[in-house]
Amino acid sequence: MDYSAAWMFLAMSVLLMTGFPVAFTLLGTAFLFGVTHFGFGFFNLLPLRIWGVMTNITLMAVPLFVFMGVMLERSGLAEELLDTMALCLGRIRGGLAISVVVVGALLGATTGIVGATVVTMGLLSVPTMIRRGYSKELATGTVAASGTLGQIIPPSIVLVLIGDIIGVPVGDVFIGAVFPGLLLVVIFIAYIAAVSIVRPQLAPPIPKEELAALGGREIFRRVLRALIPPVVLILAVLGSMFAGVASPTEAAAVGAVGAIALTALNRRLSRKLLEETMISTLRLTCMVFIILCGAAAVGLVFRGLGGDTLVRSMLGGIAEQYSKDAVLAIVMGLIFFLGFFLDFIEIVFIYVPVLAPILIEFGFDPLWFCVILGVNLQTSFLTPPFGFSLFYLKAVTPPEVTTGHIYRGIVPFVACQLVGLVIVIFYQPLATWLPRVVFGP
Repeated sequence: MDYSAAWMFLAMSVLLMTGFPVAFTLLGTAFLFGVTHFGFGFFNLLPLRIWGVMTNITLMAVPLFVFMGVMLERSGLAEELLDTMALCLGRIRGGLAISVVVVGALLGATTGIVGATVVTMGLLSVPTMIRRGYSKELATGTVAASGTLGQIIPPSIVLVLIGDIIGVPVGDVFIGAVFPGLLLVVIFIAYIAAVSIVRPQLAPPIPKEELAALGGREIFRRVLRALIPPVVLILAVLGSMFAGVASPTEAAAVGAVGAIALTALNRRLSRKLLEETMISTLRLTCMVFIILCGAAAVGLVFRGLGGDTLVRSMLGGIAEQYSKDAVLAIVMGLIFFLGFFLDFIEIVFIYVPVLAPILIEFGFDPLWFCVILGVNLQTSFLTPPFGFSLFYLKAVTPPEVTTGHIYRGIVPFVACQLVGLVIVIFYQPLATWLPRVVFGP
């Protein structure tokens, strides 16, 4: 058997893990192995593959969701949510940390951009929690983990990309991710509550006198004012999809318009802000699509070298000797390991197209597989040394918070995410029941 495809895959992975630019790594590796084995004429097929990417209607949702997230990040929504939830839950031990998790879930269902969520909550919440007596590890771990919830709670860019690559309708993936996303929220809150009970000095409550000064009516008014806008936007985006009124791309357009409306209501909409949002959206979208074009080149050469046959025979041998579940465990372990070194976009575009079709051939439910991939990839933002949430958070935390505090703080939350992943793997209806109720079998 020719192992050229394996050597190409190895060379590409090593270059990616050394930090070489992703687009150049993909295109350069594909060009080198393609020309060496097939000549320049082989790449006549590449423009058709790239054209297929550019004309994919589903992928139009990516820039629209990015625009929605960037616009909401500048609207002041996060600040109001954090202040309000802290007032509601601050009277209980660990209440500030629990409020951060709740706000992270709400922002995940509206913005879906990890960097914006972590930076905003890090600027506002970490200094407050430390001043209130919270341990630095618990404060930073809570913010970093809560900021990643937008990767599994729909609408999520990573779910759009996974659904498109595997061939599952994005609306189904969104609905299938609802319960797993809420499960992670519950697990995070349960962990914080347990820590607050076992070691109360790590998460003290806000003094009652301070909360009593505001009064119950004022707190209730703030809650309504802060919660109604994001809830309306969530219902507009997800509700239109769940009701079958809009496709994911159309729902993303609704979200973009709704984000502009919320920013205007908060009196922060200006021409300068709109220009900044559009430039940020353009940069993020270009990054995603240039990597996607490079992945298309790698996929063309990899299949030309017989790589899919090679991987299928290897995994098939494992399935025959052990079981299909052993193959699933190996694939999930590989994705988790790659998350220590690679961004989720690189994993989705490079490794998922190779592994997913084989697992689906083995009889695993495609929708369920999309969801557990999303949960697994969420950990890539937290796992050192290249967890992006850790970098974002370190950039905005006070000087007394060290990298060691952040790394120690995220360890239990990575464990919580793995617990959630195992539950979804062993209890498949968490990901498949709701889509079948909404859309039928």
